Amino acid sequence: MTQMVRVHNFVVSSDGYGAGEGQSLERPFGHAEPAVMMSWAGATASWPNRADPGGSRGLDDYLVRDFHRNIGAEIMGRNKFSPQRGPWADESWQGWWGDEPPFHTPVFVMTHHERPSFTLSDTTFHFVSGDPASVLEKALEAADGKDVRLGGGADTVRQFLDAGLIDTLHVAVCPVELGAGSRLWESPDELLDSYHRDVVPSPTGRADHHLFWRR
Repeated sequence: MTQMVRVHNFVVSSDGYGAGEGQSLERPFGHAEPAVMMSWAGATASWPNRADPGGSRGLDDYLVRDFHRNIGAEIMGRNKFSPQRGPWADESWQGWWGDEPPFHTPVFVMTHHERPSFTLSDTTFHFVSGDPASVLEKALEAADGKDVRLGGGADTVRQFLDAGLIDTLHVAVCPVELGAGSRLWESPDELLDSYHRDVVPSPTGRADHHLFWRR
């Protein structure tokens, strides 16, 4: 089976931003409110952080469950992993996710400042420099025949789009405007020369799911 590069459950505002300005330790998404932007997913029965029983079924729940299907490795940008910029002043930082990260695969963090790999639970983080194609080559090898998920942020997804390296994308567009931050697109129509697209509204009205696949 051919390996694929997938963007899945990636959320942007109605004006195309995946995160706001002013990322910090206290605000990983800058001035964006992740609880609002991810509310369509948080309402589902399969949301992994759900603390109470219940939750919705249907399309939103299917997309949440599909997040891990056949994924063998993840690629993310430096800013998804850490609020630090430039050389690593503190290598004790091990991500936002605690002792059991939600990835369960090798993770390749794209950065100009490499540091030693480390493992938490069943997730090993590797810090790699290079262009999207060279990083993808490493991730595909580590995925051992499974797909590679491109986790973000928006700048990283855009780099892979511009390099023609993404096979399918699921982008949830939520009805809030951010006005500034890390932008994926000015309009989703920008991708239509290279991708087919279906748009399916969330039953909750909290997002429109844009599903892209290569032409």
